Amino acid sequence: LAVKDPTAVERANLLNMAKLSIKGLIESALSFGRTLDSDYPPLQQFFVVMEHCLKHGLKVRKSFLSYNKTIWGPLELVEKLYPEAEEIAASVRDLPGLKTPLGRARAWLRLALMQKKMADYLRCLIIQRDLLSEFYEYHALMMEEEGAVIVGLLVGLNVIDANLCVKGEDLDSQVGVIDFSVYLKSDDDIGGKERDVQIAAILDQKNYVEELNRQLNSTVSSLHARVDSLEKSNTKLIEELAIAKNNIIKLQEENHQLRSENTLILMKTQHHLEATKVDVEAELQTYKHSRQGLDEMYSEARRQLREESQLRQDMENELVVQVSMKHEIELAMKLLEKDIHEKQDTLIGLRQQLDEVKAINVEMYQKLQVSEDAMKEKSEIISRLEDKTNQINATMKQLEQRLQQAEKAQVEAEAEDEKLKQEYVNKSESLQKEFSQKEKQLLQLETDLKIEKEWRQTLEDDLQKEKETVSQLRIETQEIIKLKKEFLKLQEKNKQLKRICEDQEAALQELASKLSESKLKIEDIKEANQALQGQVWLKDKEATHCKLCEKEFSLSKRKHHCRNCGEIFCNACSDNELPLPSSPRPVRVCDSCHAILIQRCSSNVP
Repeated sequence: LAVKDPTAVERANLLNMAKLSIKGLIESALSFGRTLDSDYPPLQQFFVVMEHCLKHGLKVRKSFLSYNKTIWGPLELVEKLYPEAEEIAASVRDLPGLKTPLGRARAWLRLALMQKKMADYLRCLIIQRDLLSEFYEYHALMMEEEGAVIVGLLVGLNVIDANLCVKGEDLDSQVGVIDFSVYLKSDDDIGGKERDVQIAAILDQKNYVEELNRQLNSTVSSLHARVDSLEKSNTKLIEELAIAKNNIIKLQEENHQLRSENTLILMKTQHHLEATKVDVEAELQTYKHSRQGLDEMYSEARRQLREESQLRQDMENELVVQVSMKHEIELAMKLLEKDIHEKQDTLIGLRQQLDEVKAINVEMYQKLQVSEDAMKEKSEIISRLEDKTNQINATMKQLEQRLQQAEKAQVEAEAEDEKLKQEYVNKSESLQKEFSQKEKQLLQLETDLKIEKEWRQTLEDDLQKEKETVSQLRIETQEIIKLKKEFLKLQEKNKQLKRICEDQEAALQELASKLSESKLKIEDIKEANQALQGQVWLKDKEATHCKLCEKEFSLSKRKHHCRNCGEIFCNACSDNELPLPSSPRPVRVCDSCHAILIQRCSSNVP
């Protein structure tokens, strides 16, 4: 004979005890007909069996004083794996009367049963076997298939409503002993099988209705959340619209202000331009007067040159007579040469001033196109002055030639030079005075030209500033146009969002109508179930024909049995179907009581 593994035998025994305790608890709770208290004996036996199942195969942990072996360690893992279990763990830790880990574990099991989530919590533990291996041996019940079977059996406890007082109960000192006398069979149990079948059918229907209610509640909560989110988004959009309208009003006011400022600036610029035109005309007149003064200066210079030429002619006549004064005449000629060089320097300066005047005239021609005729006249005057300067240069050359001739005649006029020294000195002093006066007049003309240049620079700066202001106003008008476009886009978005809100409100109304219809159907099903609770199933041998079409059952026409009213239909007659969330296919429903139909096998089909 093969020797059985003792751990496998222990797991099988614990699984059978769990089945018996869960079955007995469900049956007694349904017969009891109300919420269970902590003093209910089958409930106490169930907690004892669950402690034994969780303790099977626990690893022993060493401490300072003794060896520790509790189930609180693996149950604490549920808090990390299942976030909804944090409330249970926190409430268990906060209980004042609990001192040992075993007491905390017992309180945790009672709270999980009251929440109807014990199966979900333990299922999370069984899935994470890597974490359970730290607390259990490899042959433990929670590490094998028996643990998954027990978790599946615990799903049936969701039918029970328990109201347990954990706070004042002494859970640390309880002794977990299984009472096997409760699970022994008697004659009354054999006679109550039919009743068990009816109870199972009622439980199935109750589970189905609870699942439907859970789904409907979840859909309603999701719809409420959507409605809240839509309301919040709508309020945000309304606020944004109000802000946008206020911004548009402000921008319009700013636009009006800018336009008024623009008109004022344009008026100011026009007045300023008119004033500048008047100033320019006045400057032109002053320039003309200054030109006339220069012409007079040039005429005076010509007259003086003529006088000097006449004097030099007289001197030549005298030099022919006075040959003896040769050396003194040489000195006088040197002085005259110096004076001539100075005059040439002044003429060069005048030429430079004429060039500057030409450049200024060119700039005035570019900026003021209206005064082209006047500038042409000025250019003609300048050309005449250049001709005059050329004539002066020709006369100077003639004077040089004459001087050369005079040098030749110096030999003869040496004797007469001494007499003429004083006369020459007096004449040179008078010429120097005249040249100093001319230099002062030139300085005045230079200052006048500088003042004119400064006036022109200020006018150019004002024109540039006005151009910058005009460009800034153009940029601001472009920004206003962009803001108008953005406002139109926001209005379109608002219209689209309003349409979406209207569509969602219509969808919510449709869903609410569907929910009300489904609730009415559920109430009809409950009333039919209450009216048809006392009926009994027909036997397979007696049910040979369909109740609606009265045709004989066969392989093609299978039997479908109603759990409540006990009527049997064929698959052709039972066409009413309902979608079940737990199954991929729809479920057939009875025509009279709207309960779920069960397909029954005939005697010939296995």
